[in-house]
Amino acid sequence: MSPNDGPNGERLDSLPEGISSLLDTDLYKLTMQCAILKYFWDVDVTYSFTNRTPHMKLSRAAFTWLEAQCQKLGNIDVTTEELEFLRSTCSYLNEPYLRFLESFRLRPSEHLRLFFNGTTGDHDDQELGDVHIEIKGRWVDTILYEIPLLALISEAYFRFCDRDWTHDDQERRAYEKAKTLLQHGCHFSEFGTRRRRDYHTQELVLRGLRRAAKDGEKAGWKGKLIGTSNVHFAMKCGLSPVGTVAHEWFMGVAAVTNNYEEANEIALRNWIGCFGSGVLGIALTDTFGTTAFLRSFRKPIPDYTTAESGAGATLPSTAAPSDVSVTASLGETKTPIHAPISEHHETDQPKTYAHVFAGVRQDSGDPTGFIQMMRDFYDSEGIKEQKIIVFSDSLNIDLCLEYQRESENRGFLPTFGVGTFLTNDFVRQSNGTKSLPLNIVIKLSSAGGRPAVKISDNIGKNTGDSETVNAVKLRLGYVEKRWEGGNEQERWGTQTPETSKATSVQA
Repeated sequence: MSPNDGPNGERLDSLPEGISSLLDTDLYKLTMQCAILKYFWDVDVTYSFTNRTPHMKLSRAAFTWLEAQCQKLGNIDVTTEELEFLRSTCSYLNEPYLRFLESFRLRPSEHLRLFFNGTTGDHDDQELGDVHIEIKGRWVDTILYEIPLLALISEAYFRFCDRDWTHDDQERRAYEKAKTLLQHGCHFSEFGTRRRRDYHTQELVLRGLRRAAKDGEKAGWKGKLIGTSNVHFAMKCGLSPVGTVAHEWFMGVAAVTNNYEEANEIALRNWIGCFGSGVLGIALTDTFGTTAFLRSFRKPIPDYTTAESGAGATLPSTAAPSDVSVTASLGETKTPIHAPISEHHETDQPKTYAHVFAGVRQDSGDPTGFIQMMRDFYDSEGIKEQKIIVFSDSLNIDLCLEYQRESENRGFLPTFGVGTFLTNDFVRQSNGTKSLPLNIVIKLSSAGGRPAVKISDNIGKNTGDSETVNAVKLRLGYVEKRWEGGNEQERWGTQTPETSKATSVQA
């Protein structure tokens, strides 16, 4: 069988491969890039790659393909049509940022280095090995590498190393999953770009989700397909792009300031300074543990927003007039310290971040314990309005339904960002057992010359320099947490070493 033949005999060279659009990424990479351009445009960073399933290795042929695809990233720019989509759909992205994006290019030859460490020394196409990736450059220039790189690594593995699968039935499977969620009243989005099997899989999945959503509208199902985190597919499929912020934002702010005690609050303050109060209003709680985050979340929002000069200083970017010059908007990049967000009387009760943000995202640790923690928190703050919890940690149908019941019983509106379960859920053709996805991550590893770390609500998701991780835990009084569902190597199941070797369906 030719390397260009798919697992079921279809020609892979007849299907889309690699990345062809800068918008083929998660929305929150664009929102974070917008905020970084405003406040941290000159900060240098590095990123590190981790394969949490190290027994699933790439072949040398897969690595060669991956290298070629990475170099092609430098040929992609944002089209006029894509810019107009962002202007009309993502009004929170300010005009100075869109002007920046118009001429933005990834520069992989400058920022990116890939290494292959073969395990046998055979140096042939079938040799398996570990992949090492170095990303280095200004934060604003390198932030968009993560999602396409992860998608490319996954595609390389399943194009060359594990080909015992087929695209057949992916649309139907996605339809049935969506149908179940919609019939049970779940509100959910597709979050699967980073670990998708390939571009074609995500396209088939979204086709199934959209068809189920249309049938649900006709049948009166109570659930809703909110959208997709992938901006390119949102544009292509007529869906809403969904997302707010990632751990990277909090990690970078903490590393740059070296102020872990106030890093969450500084990150929240800058976020509002860039986008405005109540915009992109889902807060991510677990970068340094949810307990530490809630200490910041209950603080009152200061009466200032941006650090711009002139009239634009009083306006968040969602309201900034289009005639604000690029230099006026981007020239001063310090943390917000001056301009008032809005006028209020001295007798007004100052609002806290917890009041203003519409809800929170749960991405590590015990979800049911998190639900109760947030209920206790909002009650203690006297916040009566219904808040949202977005669940996004390795979801499937049963977990969505379980967390929906738990959340609604405690007065929350739950929504779900379902990723790998949609875009990399396959069975082996040879025996019908599950074809496991890679569990791979790319994380910010330093910013401003200091290590960048994530602690999370589960020890299995700690990332970064171990000495810094331990020091931050001491500074924050972090209490170590373990969760029985938090084994990252077995997050989507297990497979034997025999079935993790490079496989293909024989012609």
